[in-house]
Amino acid sequence: MPPSCCGYLSQYTHHHLVTFLLTFFSYVLLHASRKTFSNVKVSISAQWTPSIQNDSSIAFSPGETWEDNRLFEDEKQATLFLGALDSIFLFSYAVGLYLSGVIGDRVNLRYVLCFGLCGSAAVEFMFGTLTEWLHIYNIYLYCGLWVLNGLLQSAVWPCVVAVMGNWFGKTGRGFVFGLWSACASVGNILGAFLASSVLKYGYEYAFLVTSVVQFAGGVVVFFGLLTSPKEVGLSLESETGLSPVETDTDSHRPLMSDEEDEVEAYSRRCPSLQQPDEPLEESVQAISFFQAFCLPGVLPYSLAYACLKLVNYSFFFWLPFYLSNNYGWKEAEADRLSVWYDVGGIIGGTVQGLISDYMGKRAPVLASSLALAMAALVGYSRSPNDQLINAVLLAVTGFFIGGPSNMISSAISADLGRQEALRGSQEALATVTGIVDGTGSIGAAGGQYLVSLIESKLGWMCVFYFFIVMTGGSIVFITPLLLKELRAMWRDRLALRRQL
Repeated sequence: MPPSCCGYLSQYTHHHLVTFLLTFFSYVLLHASRKTFSNVKVSISAQWTPSIQNDSSIAFSPGETWEDNRLFEDEKQATLFLGALDSIFLFSYAVGLYLSGVIGDRVNLRYVLCFGLCGSAAVEFMFGTLTEWLHIYNIYLYCGLWVLNGLLQSAVWPCVVAVMGNWFGKTGRGFVFGLWSACASVGNILGAFLASSVLKYGYEYAFLVTSVVQFAGGVVVFFGLLTSPKEVGLSLESETGLSPVETDTDSHRPLMSDEEDEVEAYSRRCPSLQQPDEPLEESVQAISFFQAFCLPGVLPYSLAYACLKLVNYSFFFWLPFYLSNNYGWKEAEADRLSVWYDVGGIIGGTVQGLISDYMGKRAPVLASSLALAMAALVGYSRSPNDQLINAVLLAVTGFFIGGPSNMISSAISADLGRQEALRGSQEALATVTGIVDGTGSIGAAGGQYLVSLIESKLGWMCVFYFFIVMTGGSIVFITPLLLKELRAMWRDRLALRRQL
C-alpha cells in the first residue's frame, strides 16, 4: 500500500517548502504575463484595425484607411496575425526549450532561471506597453520581439522542473508535482484578473503590471532560490531519498514495464552509459541531447504531449477571444469566466497525480482522462449562452485536459529524467524536460495558426472537432506504454495471488 499524503509530507523540511514556493511562483508570474496577451486580444485587434473605413480610398489604395497607424483592413486579418504571433512565440519557445534544457544541466539553474524571467519581462514591456506609448505599430517589430520572448521564456520551465527534481524524490512525486504543476493554471488566473482589472485604462497597462511583477519575481529568485540540497550542506539522501550514487531505482516503472529489455536496448543505443560504478562526484556529467532523446518513454510521451499541448494552449490563447466573439460577452467578463478552465486543470492535475501514485502507473490514468476529455470537448462545444453552464463545462473540460497536460510536463518528465537507464551516472532532468516540453510546443505552435485559419474559414465548431481529433492522437501515442503497464499490473496481480 502506498504511503498516505501525510506520509509524503512528513519527510520534507522548510527548505523543501521554500523551494516549492519559489519555483511555483516563478512560473505563476511567467504564465500571468503570458496570459495577458490572450486576454487583451480583442483590444489589440481593435487597436490594429480602423474604426472608420475610408470608402474613397478604395480607388487609390485598397489598404489605405483614415488612420495611418492601423495595421490591418479588418478584424479577420488582425485575427490571423494574432494567431501567427501565437505560432511564432511557440515555435521559438520550442526551439529554446531544446537548447535551455541542455544549458540547464550544465550551468547554474538559478542564473538561467533569473535570466529568463527578467529578460522576458523586459521584452513584454516593450511589446505591449512601450510600443503603444510611443505609437509604434510595425508587424516586423512585433514578430521580432515575440520570437525573443519565446526564447527567453523557454529558459524557465526546464529549470524549475530540474530544481524540483533535485529536492523531491520519487516518493509521492505524482501528488507533489501534480499540486506544483498548478502553477501554470494559477498564473493564468492571476493574469486574467490583473488584465481585466486594468483593461479599462488600455491594454498597455495590462502588459505593464504583469511585466513589472515578473521582473521583481526574477530578482527574488536570484537571491533566494537554492537549486540543490548540496547548497546548504545537505546530502541528497537526506533531502530527497536519493543517495549520491543512485537515481530512482524504479522511477521508470510507472512509465513502462519490461524494464530490463528497455534498459538493455537503451544501453545498446547509448553505450557511453555503460560505465563501472564510481562515486557521484567523479562520474556525474550532463547527458547529451541524443542520449536523452533515446531514453525509454521520452519519444512517445513527447509526441502525445505535442497533440495535448496543442489543445491546452489553444484554450489558453483563444478562450477569452472565443467567449467574447461567440457569445457577445464583454472582454472583462470573458477574461474572468475563462479562469474556470484553469480551476479544472488545477484540480485535475492534483487528483490524477495522486491516483497515479497509488496505482504506481501513469499511463492508465492519462488514457482514461483523455478519453473523457474527448466527451467533455463535445459537451463544451454545444454550451448554451449561459455563463453558469459555460463555467461548469469549462471546469470539467479543464479537469480532463489540463490535468493530463500538467502530469506529462512535470511528474512524468521527472520520472523520465531519473529512470534506471541512466544508471546514476548522468544529469538529464532539465534536458529531458526540455525535449518533452519543446516537442509539445512545436505541436502547439502549429496548432495556433490552424485554429485561427479553421475559425476564419469554417467556424468554431470545426475548431472543436479538430481538438477532439488531436486529443485522440495523444491516446494513440501513449497506447504502447499503456499496454505495457497493463501487462505489468496483470503480472503483479498474478504474482500476488500465487503468494496468497
